[in-house]
Amino acid sequence: MAIVISVLVIALVMAVAAGAIGREARRLDGLPPRAVFDLDEAVQWVADHLPEDVTAQLSYDEVRQILDHSLDHLRELGLAGSTTGEPVEGEVVVDEAEALAAVLDRAEQAGMEVSPHQVQAVLAAQLAYLQAISAVGPPAEE
Repeated sequence: MAIVISVLVIALVMAVAAGAIGREARRLDGLPPRAVFDLDEAVQWVADHLPEDVTAQLSYDEVRQILDHSLDHLRELGLAGSTTGEPVEGEVVVDEAEALAAVLDRAEQAGMEVSPHQVQAVLAAQLAYLQAISAVGPPAEE
């Protein structure tokens, strides 16, 4: 008799678990996939999409450092973080001039010798990458 009750309890627990998993799977299926920023992929993508004059001047390591500085700026704005954080709701606008100044300042503090033109080209390619992975929307209307 104890074996029958144990089997019934296990079956009940399994049925409840299967129902909960199924419900959660259906809920997640209705949500759009989260964009995941992969730094290695971003460095390669951005480097491949830079203008020739900038590509000839920046190494992959320098592109990576500029992207790191940009991500630091976005983190300060609450727009970049771990994949466990809550997604940002609503519309958020990042000012291009402010982003350029912040990245140039960080690059200077790190001892990098990069021009505003080079950093602007990397930031423009980064924006195109973020749009390609659906991490950002279109540019805001002025």
